[in-house]
Amino acid sequence: MRNSELPTPAAQSADSLGADLLSVVLIGPDENRRSAVSAALAGPLCGVRREIGFYPDVESAQKLIERNYDVVIVDLDSNPEAALDLVEAVCCSNPATVMVYSSGADAELMIRCMRAGAREFLTEPFVPTKLAEALVRASARRTASRVAKRADGKLFVFWGAKGGTGVTTLASHFALWLARDTERKTLLIDLDLPLGDAALGLGVSSQYSTVEALINSSRLDANFLGKLLVQHDSGLSVLASPGKMMKSEITAEAIEKLLWVARQEFDYIVVDSGSKLDLAGTALFDEDAMIYLVTLVSIPELRNSNRIITEWLAAEGRKFEVVINRYARSAMAIDDEQLTKALTREAQWRIPEYSAAARKMDSTAMMLAQDDSPVSMAVRRMARAACGLSALPEKKRGKLSLF
Repeated sequence: MRNSELPTPAAQSADSLGADLLSVVLIGPDENRRSAVSAALAGPLCGVRREIGFYPDVESAQKLIERNYDVVIVDLDSNPEAALDLVEAVCCSNPATVMVYSSGADAELMIRCMRAGAREFLTEPFVPTKLAEALVRASARRTASRVAKRADGKLFVFWGAKGGTGVTTLASHFALWLARDTERKTLLIDLDLPLGDAALGLGVSSQYSTVEALINSSRLDANFLGKLLVQHDSGLSVLASPGKMMKSEITAEAIEKLLWVARQEFDYIVVDSGSKLDLAGTALFDEDAMIYLVTLVSIPELRNSNRIITEWLAAEGRKFEVVINRYARSAMAIDDEQLTKALTREAQWRIPEYSAAARKMDSTAMMLAQDDSPVSMAVRRMARAACGLSALPEKKRGKLSLF
């Protein structure tokens, strides 16, 4: 299916997001002048327009910067010194195009604005065609900035040797611990399509899904992706699997674009890929991705793991670690020596059995791991090792419900 032939309701959802529009904020105490600028901005390039009726202080300006507006337009005349301080604060920390507007073209003021970092100097009366030309230049700068920006977020892919190995539970815990312990921007992507349930287990729901991102890959950018996400209370961002069946043809190119955009915007990206072998040839398994192969101590899973490791992961030189889920030494019919032989190597991680908790989770649609549970602590050790944090002490005080 081509991107221009979007299915319903995905097409309607995508159109409502306004993927390629510039997000604009107007700043200035004079409401009439802000209204005049806003009216002149009307056109196909301009999307979100927010108005702020005062000059933010340094702290407030930082919060403004974090909103990632594409264009910031500042009134000079109401308080030139405060306006210039604001322009400089935004330009020092943000790639946004800063424009200023004034009732006259004062040469000295124009020079000071340019030194502060402003890219456009607008004068009244505001001519829509002039503003449109300025917006075109802003759009070009945004595109160039994003192309130049390195996609350096770390990618962690959870992949099951067989269905039912617990990939979603481990990936979700892992992502939550990354977000909590590092306090860095972390994204969980549910690629176990079309029936992934990572969002359900986390107790969150989203209007949009991974499918909208993939079928609109040609339009996908940071703003578009941000509107598709839902945030967990922990601060973790989630790109959910669709809540209902949606027919779509997912290409390797679409997955590559999604990961490229995500790795620009997030420090850590965790992917729940289920046990889908058709994802093997995609950017999910690039040479710099860390793959966690999740398996169980049973003949079918170990057989699959052996084949995946010997015929693909090791053969292709991928970075990977083996995770044995629901490990219970006392109940195992296969000893550790046989286990290592089947896997061709020692498993790096062993997650203890949690059948009682799993049954409760299945009946309530909520994960119930606590700060000091053996399962949660085991996954937390994985997450801390993955991001280079120090090992956990033997005992941790207190409990925290993650879900």
